[in-house]
Amino acid sequence: MHIFKSLNLPNGQVIVNRLAKAAMEENMADLDHLPAQNLFNLYQAWAEGGVGLIITGNVMVDRRAMTGPGGVVLESDEHLAVFKQWAKIGRSHNAQFWMQINHPGRQMQSNMGQQTWAPSAIPLDLGKMSNKFALPIEMTQAMIDEVIQRFAHTAQLAEQAGFTGVEIHAAHGYLLSQFLSPLSNQRKDQWGGSLENRARLLIEIVKAVRVVVSKEFAVAVKLNSADFQRGGFSADDAKQVVEMLNTLAVDLVELSGGSYEAPAMQGQARDGRTLAREAYFLEFATEIKKIAKMPIMITGGIRRRAVAEHVLESGVEMVGIATALAIEPNLPNTWKSANNDAPQLKPIRWKNKALASVANMSAVKYQLRKLSKGKATNAKVSPVWALILQQWAMTKRTKQYRQAMASRS
Repeated sequence: MHIFKSLNLPNGQVIVNRLAKAAMEENMADLDHLPAQNLFNLYQAWAEGGVGLIITGNVMVDRRAMTGPGGVVLESDEHLAVFKQWAKIGRSHNAQFWMQINHPGRQMQSNMGQQTWAPSAIPLDLGKMSNKFALPIEMTQAMIDEVIQRFAHTAQLAEQAGFTGVEIHAAHGYLLSQFLSPLSNQRKDQWGGSLENRARLLIEIVKAVRVVVSKEFAVAVKLNSADFQRGGFSADDAKQVVEMLNTLAVDLVELSGGSYEAPAMQGQARDGRTLAREAYFLEFATEIKKIAKMPIMITGGIRRRAVAEHVLESGVEMVGIATALAIEPNLPNTWKSANNDAPQLKPIRWKNKALASVANMSAVKYQLRKLSKGKATNAKVSPVWALILQQWAMTKRTKQYRQAMASRS
């Protein structure tokens, strides 16, 4: 199947080709957590680059719950005009533009100064880095109800702003992924125990979103194919969750994997079952594709046109590309002109996998900052230097965040 063939979604939307800019966390919001000019510049580059689908980085449903400082938040219509400007940019070259909506749960650093929510009071296990995350509190029924409402309201606002869909983030160890995992969810009520119960929050959020948006508005789910931890969310669990989603009006499922504890989304799967270098989650996707009624997209390491074509030939409908588009936003256009560029960062082979994961994300964010300023990227950047720059920037933004939250309270 050709990567430049269009895709018809269940809701009637048409994606002009099979290449998607997958979500990357940018941390480029202004002090009010709104998309600012540098973020507009970044998305203009991707819009002009030729992808058929653009998915934003994390947009948080609650400013008290952030994956990191400098994140975008959409929880009211107060600044909807700014989001309308963002949506106009994302759609300026005929791409579908979806907002990824998220809640971090326990994956929020303690220096943010906020109370951490999770399905159970179980802390992250990151070895020597564990102390950077607080012990979460077990969510009450009222908290669960609030989270459902927040996801639905943010999706409703996204449609009002002109986005063409939302992607509900239920992967990478964030809150909905925490509910899905028996390691982080040890509740004894209707939200824990069986997989049906652990998936209940995701299912209820999808239902709540569908109630408040139009039929033409895309609702997608990002799901772990597995979390790569012994006794955790498994590939078989993922199949069963997709079967549950089959009964709802879900337009696409994006498969990824891992969490902060096991960063498989960066090629660090602990069980060795993924492809070594590119399309990490393809083998899982081909199995899940057998039972999925909606289109499937995979993201994870894809940087070569031949690999993208192989993914589509396997029956998967969409190819998500992240890091390669951070290095070269015009990659789809270069592929279309028969240039087979394959952008790649310097590999990081540190023994401390958690620190290596942070360094890899820092190297990606280094590219994003360059693009947002209209400067050339540097795939050969030292991961140590990128990490230092990112930690300095995050320290500054964290201080600003804490001051802003204190003034609000």
